Amino acid sequence: MDSEFSNKIFIVTGASSGIGKATALMAIERGARVSFVSRREKELKALCSTLKADFVEVIAADVTKESDRQRIVRQTVDRFGGIDVLVNAAGIIGSGSIETTSLEQWNEMMDINLRSLFRLTQLTLPSIIERKGNIVNVSSVTGIRAFPKVLAYCVSKAGVDQLTRCTALELGPKGVRVNAVNPGVVVTNLHRATGMMDEETYQKFLEHSKTTHPLGRVGTPEEVAEFILFLASDRAGWITGGSFSIDGGRAQTCAR
Repeated sequence: MDSEFSNKIFIVTGASSGIGKATALMAIERGARVSFVSRREKELKALCSTLKADFVEVIAADVTKESDRQRIVRQTVDRFGGIDVLVNAAGIIGSGSIETTSLEQWNEMMDINLRSLFRLTQLTLPSIIERKGNIVNVSSVTGIRAFPKVLAYCVSKAGVDQLTRCTALELGPKGVRVNAVNPGVVVTNLHRATGMMDEETYQKFLEHSKTTHPLGRVGTPEEVAEFILFLASDRAGWITGGSFSIDGGRAQTCAR
């Protein structure tokens, strides 16, 4: 086991799959104690059953519910004694244009992708400030570039980027860093779990994405997790307020 994050305590949301899962597992491998947070309790328990119990806290919770958000923080502090790093990786995606997006869809996207980050940041700050920790938000290439027919998702991720910048500015004098990563297309369950695409459509989407990313391929959760953990580490000690593309060059292209 690597010792880079020895004695560090992480909260990772969206930890049952995709980027959140890869980040939580990689943090464990590097010595951290991690609260794995997700609505999917069965998947969380299966994932954590093979991990060393002293390093893991399983928290089945809905980040859109205030009582659950408070429980996430309280349970982590009670179990491990504090919080050093918050990784906000939970998120959803849905289709819809300015003409077709319903108010319900808009509210759900903002609630999960943006409001939950704002509130979890507030709730974890007392411990993070005390321990001079940091926060990493998972945004998207859609936060810095416009894409058609995913209106609410784009706006929510742009909000994540601005929340990151404003929070970093305000917390810098207190020794707390805040950064975001902006992935391109990554092979996760995001599009399928939300019902946006069936398996056949998703495979076609991945194949097409090879042509829209200049490096000629899509990304893996582990590649993004590696970058998240760099930003969370002391190696990034003079980096704050950044929204960093990790997208195979996707942000440099026109929509197609």
